[in-house]
Amino acid sequence: MNQFLLFAAETARETAETINLFEMEWPDIVKAIGFSLLTLLCFYITAKVLQKISERVGRSQHIDADLAVFLGRVVKTAVMVVGIVTSLSALGVDVSALVAGLGLTGFALGFALKDVISNVLAGVLILIYKPFEKTNYIKVKTYEGTVVSTDLRYTVLQAADETRLFVPNSILFVDAISVAQQAPVATDEPANE
Repeated sequence: MNQFLLFAAETARETAETINLFEMEWPDIVKAIGFSLLTLLCFYITAKVLQKISERVGRSQHIDADLAVFLGRVVKTAVMVVGIVTSLSALGVDVSALVAGLGLTGFALGFALKDVISNVLAGVLILIYKPFEKTNYIKVKTYEGTVVSTDLRYTVLQAADETRLFVPNSILFVDAISVAQQAPVATDEPANE
């Protein structure tokens, strides 16, 4: 992806020297805007096609349907970012500062959202490796219950007292998990006197 952004930045430098919308005649401005919109449209179509392909590949590899959709969205977003940068460079906008700003913004957001990103990546890996299934009874740290659902951020457990526990996926991925097919049966034995 960095190579694409660098290519877009180099193209922007070359076209920024040749295109200046304020010094152009109206027909040339319309051509530049049309070319930019056509470039963006091509990237949009490519993004949609790659999104569908990645979703189909995910489903054919028996990856969870929600995870396949998530991966498709990631692919589409990456292609659209490259498309927007390329179409802006086709207009003559100097995108080198924009590319540098995207890099710094990505670093800052990654640092600020590291716990959220950790949970999402753990959720992706849990959905891929499937260490437990829906309706399994699991114990991790002080949490235990029957698995109701797993999404990208949390795994929802139904506790014995009918409360729902939202356990962050990073805990499930890092700590040891005890998995049983069914919840243990509680025995009410009278106390020995």
